[in-house]
Amino acid sequence: MSTERLENLARAMIVEAGVAPSAVLTVGGRGTSGWHFRTGAAGIGSGERPARVDPETPFDLASVTKPIVASTVARLVRRGVLEWKTPLSALLPELRDTATGPVSLELLLAHRAGLDAHRTLYAPLLEGRAVDPEAMIVEAARARRTDCVGTPPDEGFPPLYSDLGYLLAGAAAARAAGQPLDQLIAVETSEPLGIDVRSARHWERERASFRADVAPTEVVPWRGGEVAGEVHDENAWAFSGRGAAGHAGLFGTAESVARFGAAFLDALAGRHSGWLTPAEAKVLTRPRPLGTLRAGFDGKSAEGSSAGSAFSERSFGHLGFTGTSVWCDPDADLVAVILTNRVNPSRENIAIRAVRPRLHDALFGIGSELSRL
Repeated sequence: MSTERLENLARAMIVEAGVAPSAVLTVGGRGTSGWHFRTGAAGIGSGERPARVDPETPFDLASVTKPIVASTVARLVRRGVLEWKTPLSALLPELRDTATGPVSLELLLAHRAGLDAHRTLYAPLLEGRAVDPEAMIVEAARARRTDCVGTPPDEGFPPLYSDLGYLLAGAAAARAAGQPLDQLIAVETSEPLGIDVRSARHWERERASFRADVAPTEVVPWRGGEVAGEVHDENAWAFSGRGAAGHAGLFGTAESVARFGAAFLDALAGRHSGWLTPAEAKVLTRPRPLGTLRAGFDGKSAEGSSAGSAFSERSFGHLGFTGTSVWCDPDADLVAVILTNRVNPSRENIAIRAVRPRLHDALFGIGSELSRL
């Protein structure tokens, strides 16, 4: 019954409301017999690709990539490949003379490195020129905000959500491990958890029909039209192509993202199977000064949270620009995932902002029922 309710919610609140052409919703609740998940899908890929979506449709996760990258970094710290306090320049020596060179990996992941939110690092592509990935990370590392001077204090500069910090953290992790970031994510997170979350090139390796199956994102003339099977984020696309960057580049199914969230709640509660320990999970979710941003997730703000009113104050989650989100409630042992392609055909459609809180309240109610099973 909950599956039908989820389908109805996706249809009424997302598709018929004009929020996005397609949506897949998954809720997970942990009862006495373990986790229970329900998924509902509605809509079509796009006007150009009218095939109906289903629970197995992969979506561009956009910044929901970030908590998965942060979890992968935590695993690398456990193995001694990295340390939380390692300065960026120790991993990427070419950044030694930049303002961000002395900043630790943990502060980059916590959005407290003093970096701008965004830079158009892909700009050469607009002029028909190739991009230089090394030049991209140098420019990102130089994007220090004017109000952030010198070496950051232990808890970092005042927080500002920054894709640049995650681009740098992902590049540093890949360099330290000697493997592409998407391969690290596969080995350290996706494979241990048994979830279908991977880069475009890894999806194509596992599913030959990936390009036909994936929910398309925006119609971008300079990229050849409707983007499908390629990451929507331009900096991630320029930097890693069909791989993954630290801030974007992963595609996944709704239930897989929910199972990631459930595994994280299990780790926090000490119900882990070796993927993350409670201490490792707490590094990524502990509250930090001067804001709700944590190291991989965001906390629930006191007012106007996209998580709605039902999720507890201790909840944590993340949004994605393409119209995706995951929220985890450690008090209720509940996970809710919304995957849409709200940027199709244009990113100018921001109707999802008003819908998310109401939809999360409805998902919380379904999750609470699952927790009683």
